[in-house]
Amino acid sequence: MRFDSVPMPPPVAARPSDPRGYPVPAITPWQDDQPQFALTDYGRSANCARRRLCSVCGTLMPRGPVWRVVGAGESAAIGDALAAGRPYRNMTPTLEGPGHRACMLYASMVCPYLARPNARRGLDARQPDELTEHVVRGAVRGTTGAVVGFADYEFGITASQVLFRFLDVVEFLPHDTADAHLAELRAELDRASGTEDRAR
Repeated sequence: MRFDSVPMPPPVAARPSDPRGYPVPAITPWQDDQPQFALTDYGRSANCARRRLCSVCGTLMPRGPVWRVVGAGESAAIGDALAAGRPYRNMTPTLEGPGHRACMLYASMVCPYLARPNARRGLDARQPDELTEHVVRGAVRGTTGAVVGFADYEFGITASQVLFRFLDVVEFLPHDTADAHLAELRAELDRASGTEDRAR
């Protein structure tokens, strides 16, 4: 599916875009007037964490659930826990911040690395460590990913990283290819715009 055929949440449409038309997430760094999509900017991520801003669109997230896109390993662990009726507890922090439901559904579909199981990373992480050693050029996303809703998030800001932990799964939407979320994204955008209410 072409990225420009995916309906775009209005706050994402208001973001700057690259020459191809891809909107640039709020946490993405710029270098020489070019967005560095595979990387996360420390200052931008810290600002989003402190102010409860969506890491995709950069606008306020209301109190309540937040969402993020997870890769194959975490998706499998969450699926296994839910299937067994156990709470999912992953105390390992991540560098990936939360966002609105619509923004994460959208991101899962238009980010080439998130959208397809055979997609490969285009860049290495800067200054790799135990949290980013998997972020290497050519790394494959793997099988099923997911868009996951969590009751809330916690964060910590160190001298070099912004770290997130997510609490209590409230929604689990697995995918092989993320275009499986197209109907869900459209419905979410309708809810946000009030179209659903007016149609009743």
